[in-house]
Amino acid sequence: MEKKVRVLVAKPGLDGHDRGALVIAQALRDEGMEVVYTGLRQTPAQIVNAAIQEDVDCIGLSCLSGAHNELFPEVVRLLRLEKADDILVVGGGVIPQEDIPFLESQGIARVFTPGTPSKECADFIRKHVKGKRMSFPEPPGKIAHIGIAVKSIDTALPFYTDKLGLSLLGREEVESEQVRIAFLGVGETRLELLEPLSDTSPIATFIAKRGEGIHHIAFDVDDIHARLARLKEDGVALINEEPKPGAHQAQVAFIHPKASGGVLYELCQYPVKNEEEQ
Repeated sequence: MEKKVRVLVAKPGLDGHDRGALVIAQALRDEGMEVVYTGLRQTPAQIVNAAIQEDVDCIGLSCLSGAHNELFPEVVRLLRLEKADDILVVGGGVIPQEDIPFLESQGIARVFTPGTPSKECADFIRKHVKGKRMSFPEPPGKIAHIGIAVKSIDTALPFYTDKLGLSLLGREEVESEQVRIAFLGVGETRLELLEPLSDTSPIATFIAKRGEGIHHIAFDVDDIHARLARLKEDGVALINEEPKPGAHQAQVAFIHPKASGGVLYELCQYPVKNEEEQ
């Protein structure tokens, strides 16, 4: 189930009117969001602390007092100090048009002026929060392995162990892919020799078309589901839109070679090891 968007609606400063904030809070709830309302006369520090404690995706600031140019940027500044600037900040209330460019330059993602439909506010928040959730926090950590298609592991293995001096780390069969695998250690990564178990194996098809050789490059990634969703959202062609079981109890998925100039890339997410296993 997709995680609900959490929004903190806040009234910074000495503004004593919150009817509009309550209306937008209810509207966002009607849109399926979880809403926290902090009440009147909150300082920027109190708002930021509440946002972090409540683990919200977005802060919605409402101001009618005219102090928005001081209060809104201060909230953004404090979020940065707390390393919580991934929280989306939007504003509303009585904001003159001429102040909006300044507020946006200070990190306010959007200023909603009076009369803006509540659905427009909800759609903006939902779209930007979804984009943040699907963004990659970091590139892949390393190359997990390079897959090499061979007709026979026993025939190919002596070159790697006797001539190159690589260590054989183990063997495994993956029935779902109809492949037998030999793992060879190369620093922090591996070479994987891939032998087909049947004529219908993808490796057998590859060898029949291209001969033996490099089959794919695999990246070690985290949150494989989010990465696949982001790639799909970006229009990247995928062989697997959902992860499937792979070797070493990993969850794996392949990107279609037509998306990457003919290179087959695999994404691998390995199970987290406990301290005794490390």
